[in-house]
Amino acid sequence: MWTLFWVFLRLGLTSFGGPVAHLGFFRTEFVDKRKWLSESAYAELIALCQFLPGPASSQVGMAIGLLKGGMRGALLAWLGFTLPSALLLTFFALHLEDLGLVLGWDWLHGLKVLAVAVVAHAVLSMGRSLCPDVIRRVVALAACFLLLLWPGSKMQLLVIVVAAASAFWWGKPVVGGAQNTELNVPLSKTLGGVMLLLCMALLLTLPLMAEQFKVPLLSLFDSVYRAGALVFGGGHVVLPLLQAELVPQQISPDTFLAGYGAAQAVPGPLFTFAAFVGASSSATSSGWLAALIALVGIFMPGCLLVIGALPFWSTLRKHHLARQGLLGANAAVVGLLLAVLINPLFGATIQSMQDALLALLAFALLQFVRLSAAWLVLPCAVLAGLGWLAG
Repeated sequence: MWTLFWVFLRLGLTSFGGPVAHLGFFRTEFVDKRKWLSESAYAELIALCQFLPGPASSQVGMAIGLLKGGMRGALLAWLGFTLPSALLLTFFALHLEDLGLVLGWDWLHGLKVLAVAVVAHAVLSMGRSLCPDVIRRVVALAACFLLLLWPGSKMQLLVIVVAAASAFWWGKPVVGGAQNTELNVPLSKTLGGVMLLLCMALLLTLPLMAEQFKVPLLSLFDSVYRAGALVFGGGHVVLPLLQAELVPQQISPDTFLAGYGAAQAVPGPLFTFAAFVGASSSATSSGWLAALIALVGIFMPGCLLVIGALPFWSTLRKHHLARQGLLGANAAVVGLLLAVLINPLFGATIQSMQDALLALLAFALLQFVRLSAAWLVLPCAVLAGLGWLAG
């Protein structure tokens, strides 16, 4: 168990580059070096976690921990991979005011400009992989149009559900065949069913409890839990989901975007941005407590889903309707992310020609040079701090 935790902690300290890069690090560590998994078994885990909503790379990590050490192994894998970036972002949130007084507030504008470039890059990359044909591009554009007209978390959920349902009438699904590998899952289907029911029960009852009791921390947990349960297609989709739930009720737009820009500089999963959101929120005077609640809340649905789905995966992967519905949901989230890129990201951030040029340069470096966003955080902040950008 100590070895399991240490390996994931080391990956949490060094895994820059986003979910795709994380999966590459995992393959090198657990398939090539340690031989904990075969190539085909690892491919099956990736297929499962891409099928489910939630943070795919973190879910793959939890699944590896589960297969290696049971429920305790899944917890240790998550802790090791998540803690480094969560601690860094919480510290950043709690000392944002002090940094602003020392360095001036203009540098935060540079982080917001970087966020525009990062999201634009994510929209283009996800659009290519998740919307490769005309039907799915139309679904994405329709989702974007609807969300620009009627923004909000309820409309986001409705758009995803309608897009998934519409996919049943598209015809033949554009998906690969199922693998033949059978994963040796140390869980019963009964336990898996309980986890899936718990995940759904929390999704349905938390909003009612938050409305009934009016406790700020419960409302925060409800918001991040629903965001974590609805993320399809990539970690960047958590941005519009959290934005719709928490801005400006619990966190200011400027702080939210600055934190998202800063999240590009830390290793590990992008979902740890929730720790920043929690620590910056008005839910409680204890930033560390709010960060912990937000962090647990956003990862919990993905954890429950992967633990619940693993015992059923050999059957689920062959189900035509489930695989077809996923195509529609993935197309919708591309439109969701595009809508947030247009409003409020672009409209609220790009205030001058210098802003536009810097965003375009950062996008070009991400898209064509394949530079990690972590290398762009400091230059963007410094340029803004020196007064080169409009504050």
